[in-house]
Amino acid sequence: MTAPAISIEPTETITKALRLMLSHKISGLPVVTPNGQLVGILTEGDLMRRSELHTEEKTSWLQGLLRSSGKQAGEYVHTHGRKVGEIMSTEPITIFPEASLRDAVDMMIRHRVKRLPVVRNEQLMGVVSRTDMLRALLPVLSDDPETATDETIRDAILREYQAQDKWAGGNFISVDVKNGIVELNGVVTDERLRIAARVVAENVPGVVSVIDNMTFVEPFSSTEIPPPLFP
Repeated sequence: MTAPAISIEPTETITKALRLMLSHKISGLPVVTPNGQLVGILTEGDLMRRSELHTEEKTSWLQGLLRSSGKQAGEYVHTHGRKVGEIMSTEPITIFPEASLRDAVDMMIRHRVKRLPVVRNEQLMGVVSRTDMLRALLPVLSDDPETATDETIRDAILREYQAQDKWAGGNFISVDVKNGIVELNGVVTDERLRIAARVVAENVPGVVSVIDNMTFVEPFSSTEIPPPLFP
């Protein structure tokens, strides 16, 4: 996570919030009281429908009849309010500091949010964002070559094929390795199988390159499509 988090108090103006978001290139701000208690979050989405931009939501006369006066008043505040506390989302999706990276990703995807305030005892500890996920991913995807024997590489590829038996079962792919160069041969009936088989090999440490010699056979017409010239 990023700590301390860039935050703002509910009594501040949205002008200050906008300047903070633009200067720090972030899509949202946790909203906290002077003692650090998280009370909401202000995101780009909260600022999309504004009277100044003439982007307020248009409603039909029927929708207007069905909406209570209180709801309409609340919508007016959201599009015209000048203080952060007036337009912020008051029920932000949060996460505990002890949560796993998987938990954070699951929550972001499930709730369709880009950042999660990290909270303990209602106090803001930091923020974990999609950018933080990318930072964690980069060293794992290092392009630096690793040393491994050809036999070790081949065994690792075959183990992963076995683990992915829902699509890689049946030993339809043969694997040969020489000096770290992997050669894949076999017949596939779905182009996606070819790509997945190649991705397995590319992810094994020590692999220098992958030669795709697999042939795609269209299952209905039995038409054979040779391997790509530039995999």
